[in-house]
Amino acid sequence: MHIHPLITDSGELAALCDRLATSPFVAVDTEFMRENTYWPDLCLVQIADEREAAAIDPKAPGLDLRPLLDLLVENEEVLKVFHAGGQDLEIVYNLTGKTPYPLFDTQVAAMALGMGEQIGYSGLVETLLGVALDKGARFTDWGKRPLDKRQIDYAIGDVTYLVQLFPKMLQRLKKTGRGGWLDEEMERLGDPANYASLPDDAWKRVKINSRKAEVLGRLKALAAWRETEARSKDLPRGRIVKDETLADLALHPPKSQAALGDVRGLSAGWRSNDIGARLMAAVEGAKELPKDELPPRDDRKPGLGKEGSLVADLLKLLLKIRARESDVAAKLIARTDELEALAAGQRDGLAILQGWRFEEFGRDALDLVEGRLAFAIERGKLKMTRTGEAA
Repeated sequence: MHIHPLITDSGELAALCDRLATSPFVAVDTEFMRENTYWPDLCLVQIADEREAAAIDPKAPGLDLRPLLDLLVENEEVLKVFHAGGQDLEIVYNLTGKTPYPLFDTQVAAMALGMGEQIGYSGLVETLLGVALDKGARFTDWGKRPLDKRQIDYAIGDVTYLVQLFPKMLQRLKKTGRGGWLDEEMERLGDPANYASLPDDAWKRVKINSRKAEVLGRLKALAAWRETEARSKDLPRGRIVKDETLADLALHPPKSQAALGDVRGLSAGWRSNDIGARLMAAVEGAKELPKDELPPRDDRKPGLGKEGSLVADLLKLLLKIRARESDVAAKLIARTDELEALAAGQRDGLAILQGWRFEEFGRDALDLVEGRLAFAIERGKLKMTRTGEAA
């Protein structure tokens, strides 16, 4: 494989992307910093196919990234391979309003192959390729220039090994018949709605000990205000106002801007400055949260109750057994909230009652909930038995 020097020229990048556009797949990774900014600060892009690999410096003066972005989001003939690519996809979405398509995530594929709930990249490389990666440059300052050779070599290694991993994993998926399992997961991962980060939804990330519509309405207004401030200043949300302070303001709203100086976590200057005025406008303009937006009590599905909680525990045990038998990560088959919904009586809209999940787990889960399946101990081992009501 040919390894290019760091690409900082628009012509070189365009030529590289023209060649990669003829490949069936490319491996992609990014390096970024976000400790001091709202938006991820893209510092490096690594890309490779089976013939060549390169690191691209998006901070190079005058570099036109359009050919690269077009390859990622407009060219549907080339499969884009990532490992745990959620943050990489977020960066591409922020730049284009779109996500790479089609895509393949090796971490999700590893779950389908029974390699753990969330196997790291270095663990995957060591398991499938027998290579121990150098992690020395992992926590480097990618925003600092110039980048040294060790940093660039480390970064390019992420995609050169990814190019080798993908065919091996694809072959295993075909042997196990699980390739189709991933289609739905990749569609979900690539859904642009996952990366939109709407200000009106920001309150859902803030912990608060209240379900009062009035309090949550203020929290929603305050969180949206903070999101707007953070974006406009390109600062992390916590640099504007920390979560605990935001929750306190929602629970105990200040009666005037002058009172902001007494709020723990805010500076005295907020008594009279413009940002304090905008905060007060958010508080005063807040409306009660509509009933259909209120979170369920105790973070559970409505109607679960004590008996339902016991049934949910049995479903978790069944999931553990089936995941072990199928040699697939339980997390890929079902989420806890789905098990609780099934235990509470919900049947519509559950992924575990559709497609491959129904065949692997959902059918038995439904039989357990509806009394057609039971646990039994035989010779000291836990087994599943069909009851007399089995269909």
